Amino acid sequence: MKILFIEWKSFGNQDIKDAFTAEGHTVVSFPFSNKDSRKDAELEAELASFLHQGTPDVVFSFNYFPVISNVCKKENIRYISWIYDSPYVMLYSYTVINPCNVIYVFDKELYMEFHNAGIQTVHYMPMAANTERLDQITAPSANSSLSAPYLYNVSFVGSLYNESHNFFDRMTTLSDYTKGYLDAIMSAQMKVQGYNFIQESLAPIMEDLYQALPMDPNPDGVETKEYLYAQYVINRKITGLERMELIRAVTEHFHFDLFTPNADFAMPNLTNHGTADYYEQAPLVFRQSKINLNISLRSIKSGIPLRAFDILGSGGFLLSNFQADYLDDFVPGEDFDYYESRDDLIVKINYYLTHEKERIAIAKNGHDKVAKNHTFRHRVREMLG
Repeated sequence: MKILFIEWKSFGNQDIKDAFTAEGHTVVSFPFSNKDSRKDAELEAELASFLHQGTPDVVFSFNYFPVISNVCKKENIRYISWIYDSPYVMLYSYTVINPCNVIYVFDKELYMEFHNAGIQTVHYMPMAANTERLDQITAPSANSSLSAPYLYNVSFVGSLYNESHNFFDRMTTLSDYTKGYLDAIMSAQMKVQGYNFIQESLAPIMEDLYQALPMDPNPDGVETKEYLYAQYVINRKITGLERMELIRAVTEHFHFDLFTPNADFAMPNLTNHGTADYYEQAPLVFRQSKINLNISLRSIKSGIPLRAFDILGSGGFLLSNFQADYLDDFVPGEDFDYYESRDDLIVKINYYLTHEKERIAIAKNGHDKVAKNHTFRHRVREMLG
C-alpha cells in the first residue's frame, strides 16, 4: 500500500514511517507547515495535485486537519489521522464527519463522546512506542539487555505549564466573584481523579471569562465557549498547579530531577536539567530513573498519555496518576503503578525506592508488554487492516 504521509513537526514521525515501511508499505511525505489547518486554497490545490501525481492509497497524519480532510473528500481517498494532543479543538470541526475520515483518539472516554453522538468516523486507539529504537538508545551495549546505571531517583519530563503570560494569567479583569468561583472549582477538581467537571461548571461565569479573555468558537466547528475555556485555559492552569504541588511534596522527602522547558525554575532539593530531547535524551532519562512520574494533563479524560508509553517502552518504571484506560492493557503493581493522592504518591515513591527487585521486575514487565502488544507496527496493522 502507498501511504502519503502529511509531515509536520510532530512526535513520532520517524517511528510511524519506519513502522509503515516494516509492514511492507511505501511512504511518500508531503510537507505541511505554516499553513492554515482549516482552509487554505493554495494548500488544497497543492495537495490535490500531489495526490493526482502520486496516486497514494491512503493519506495519513498525526493529529487531524480539516483542510486535509476536505481535499481527501473531493478526491475520494481515505484519510487516516491519529491524534495524540489533548485538548484538540479541530476534532469539533464539521469536517470530522467527512466519509473519507478514519480518526483515532487515544482517550476512550473522548471516543465515547463522539460515539454516543452518532459520529462513526472517530475511533479509539491507544498510543504506542517504538521499542526497537528505544532499546538501542537505552542499552549502552549490544549485550547489556537494557541495563543502564541509575542516575536519578525520581524524575519528571514535561512542561510545568507555568510559562509567563499563559491564558489563565492573562485574565486580569475578572470580578472577585469569578476569581473566588474559579478558585473553588479548581481546588475541588485537584482533589478528584478520573472525572473532570470543569467544563460543566462554567456557565455561571462565562460572560466574565469572555470579557477578560475573548475566545470564540471556530466558524467551522461545534465546540462551545465552555469547552475552549475549560480545556485550553483552566485545565492547563490546574495541571500546572498540580504538577508544582506534587513536585514540592516530593522534594520534601526525596531529591527530584526535572527535565522541563522552563530552565529558570528552581526549588530546594531539585535539579532542573532543562529540556530533554524527545528522541535521544528522554529515553535515557526514563531508563536511568528509578521512578518516572507521569502527571497527566487534566484535559485528558481517561487516556494513557504518550509520555507513559515512552517511559514503559524505554524500560523505565512508571508511577502515574490514575487514568482508566490503563486498566484495559496494563496491570497496576505488575506493569506500572499509580498514585491516588499526594500522600499516596509519597508512600509509593518510598516503597519502590526501597524495593528494588520488585521495581525492576515491574519496569521489565511494562517494557515487554509494550514490545509485545503496543508498538507502532501493531498500530499500523490495526489502522490498515
